This record gives sequence, C-alpha cells and structure tokens, in this order.
Amino acid sequence: MSRLRPSFVLGYHGCDAAIVDELLKGKTSLIHSEREYDWLGPGAYFWESDPQRAREWAEERASRKKGMKAAVIGAVIDLRNCLDLTVRENIELVQGAHESFVKEQQAADLELPVNLSPKGTRKKDRLLRYLDCAVIKHLHSTMDNAPPGMGIEPFDTVRGMFVEGEPIYEGCGFNLNTHTQIAVRNDACIIGIFVPRAI
Repeated sequence: MSRLRPSFVLGYHGCDAAIVDELLKGKTSLIHSEREYDWLGPGAYFWESDPQRAREWAEERASRKKGMKAAVIGAVIDLRNCLDLTVRENIELVQGAHESFVKEQQAADLELPVNLSPKGTRKKDRLLRYLDCAVIKHLHSTMDNAPPGMGIEPFDTVRGMFVEGEPIYEGCGFNLNTHTQIAVRNDACIIGIFVPRAI
C-alpha cells in the first residue's frame, strides 16, 4: 500500500534453463506458485536484487529434480499496489487479516494452519508457511471481493524480508540466507525480462 519507495525493482527467478528460452521468445509466462505453504501467498516469485540466491535456489531444486538444469531469469518489476511487509501500515493490515481469519476458521470449526519446518530437518527456520500463506490469501480474498466504490484496490505484488539461515558469525545479528522476496500477482507488473550476466 505504501508508495514512499521507488516503484521499480529488479527481481530474479530461479528456474529450469528450458523455461528461460521460452520466456525470452514469449512462448510462455512465469508460473504462479499456488502451494499452500508459499511464504507470501500465490504469485510468481522473485528474489529482490539477488541473482546469486535465485541461482542457489534453482541449483538446489535441480539437484532433486531429474533433467532440470538450473538457470536464472531477471525481471524489471513495477510493484504498483504492493503489500510491502517491511512497512508498518501493512504489518498492521496483516495482523487484522489474521484476526479475521482466526474468527472465520473458528466459526467453521476448522483447525488453524501452522508454520512448520520440513520433516527430517533440525532447522529452526519454518520453511513451510501454511499459516502465513492462509492469512495472506484471506487478505487477498477480502480485498479482491470488496464492494465497488470503497476505494479498495487488490494488491498487485507482495514484498517481504525474511531472516533465514545460520548467523554468519558468533553473536551477530546477520543470517546467511536473509533475503527479500516478491510475489507478483498481476503479470502486468513485470515490465520486462532479461538474462542476467554470469553469476
């Protein structure tokens, strides 16, 4: 919702090399993730200003997916109406969405989703963000279905900063995998795509 920061950012998307070629030729569009544990809800995901992290993510995925060759595509993204989770007003908006979501779940006698660490890992990072995803989807649903004339616009993008991974040295406040992610809901926000220089 806040437009105090410059609107254009560079994002990097880790993917299969075959998809990069199709994207550049206009034969396909970026795939929107719809998983129930996506950190920022549904959308096409980008690492903001960090092609190296996009490459690491793609390489890790390729190591588990036969036939995949890791690659990175860059994008110029206009954040437009952005649910920026580094801004106070938007944090409060998500808090309110959580309260509303909890009431809705209780009224329907449904269990609340929980953020979890993947099975078999000792990591304290809760990489499976079922609760966060559900709350953001609930907020999107509320905004998308607001009656006309109320001045409520659906969010085009969601942006969040995540502290992740081990501290980079003892006693510090910096973590190895800290990053900023963007989920693009509206493909019109992707102004252009490019292949970044060798990472």
